[in-house]
Amino acid sequence: MKAKILILNLLILLSLSCQKAEKKYVYVDGKNIYSPEGERLHLKGVNLGNWLLPEGYMFKMKNCNSPRKIDQAIRELIGNTATTAFWDDFLENYITEADIKWLSESGVNLIRLPFDYRLLTHDDFLGRDMHGYTYLDKAIDWCEKYNIYVLLDMHAAPGGQTGDNIDNSDGYPWLLVDQGTQEQTCDIWQEIAKRYADNSTVIGYNLLNEPIPHYFKDDHLEPYLEPLYKKITKAIRAVDTDHIVFLGGAVWETDFSVFSEPFDDKLAYTFHKYWMPPEQKQIQEYVDFRDKYEVPVLMGESGENEDSWVLDFRELLDRNDIHWTFWPYKKMDNTRGPMNFDKPEGYDQFVKYAESDRSSFGKIRALKDSIGGIKKEEIVTVLKKFTENSKFENCYPNEGYCKALGLSY
Repeated sequence: MKAKILILNLLILLSLSCQKAEKKYVYVDGKNIYSPEGERLHLKGVNLGNWLLPEGYMFKMKNCNSPRKIDQAIRELIGNTATTAFWDDFLENYITEADIKWLSESGVNLIRLPFDYRLLTHDDFLGRDMHGYTYLDKAIDWCEKYNIYVLLDMHAAPGGQTGDNIDNSDGYPWLLVDQGTQEQTCDIWQEIAKRYADNSTVIGYNLLNEPIPHYFKDDHLEPYLEPLYKKITKAIRAVDTDHIVFLGGAVWETDFSVFSEPFDDKLAYTFHKYWMPPEQKQIQEYVDFRDKYEVPVLMGESGENEDSWVLDFRELLDRNDIHWTFWPYKKMDNTRGPMNFDKPEGYDQFVKYAESDRSSFGKIRALKDSIGGIKKEEIVTVLKKFTENSKFENCYPNEGYCKALGLSY
């Protein structure tokens, strides 16, 4: 009898051991996120902004502010073939393995990776089509090598979820009300989830970035958001039952009142906060939501501020056990981020052209003449220098900002 009991206990222990060994993915348990080994994680990191979705302000432009507007200005100046060559160079060099290695050594354990959905379709985007997985795969492989988790962030979704330059859309968040673009979004996310279902470096899927800004308050789009999230999540769960799904609030990802109780057992919620006093009352609603529903919360974007403000806000998040990824990792000629690189000589001429009125072909011709007869070769050289400067070996850390994030730069 004793022998039977001993054998039974051994079988139970062996079964538990196998179950523990089989756990492969980062997982949610109540308010916390755990590694596959069962270690409670405090996620801290940055966004690789401007790489797979270029933003005008990081190109030092205000009006020429979305990817397609930047692309159009470049095409007007140097033609299609040279423009494609520029984007190839940009994508290959703006973020490389060396950047990821440095981030890992600095103490980062999570990368939020923004992308435009067009990279994964046959749309002509940044000079080519269907080339996005090349860069997603590279980034994920590098992060696996250096022990960093990756959160895939659909920064620009079909139809647009913000209706602004951020999602490279047509001036309105059509995704919230257009069934065709919703189906396309579900299809793309399902394709992504199927591709990375077995990948344990991918921590999860950030379904939409900053949906429904305040511009469209009178359109009352907020009630459409959570049903859309449910629809996308259902598409993902058809091929991937393991990865965490991250849901962002409305109004630039600040408003959690759009959420009811969690509809999936592997959800986390994200909020963004910029340019407010770094005080407890600014984040209390997210803490309350986390405590009420026993779900993890990630601060997905903040920053773009002075070092002292970043320090105060980061410490506030840490005191409240809130995971964070500050925005962005790298910018040109700017100290409001961990990494900096120099603006090339002659770059202002490109900006002057791109920011000018180019609303007709006649104005484009006249503008080129008035600026002094812009030469294609000069712009090609300036843009090549831009990508050269952006390479990790030519960048330099902003020490004050790194210190504010607690990074060992």
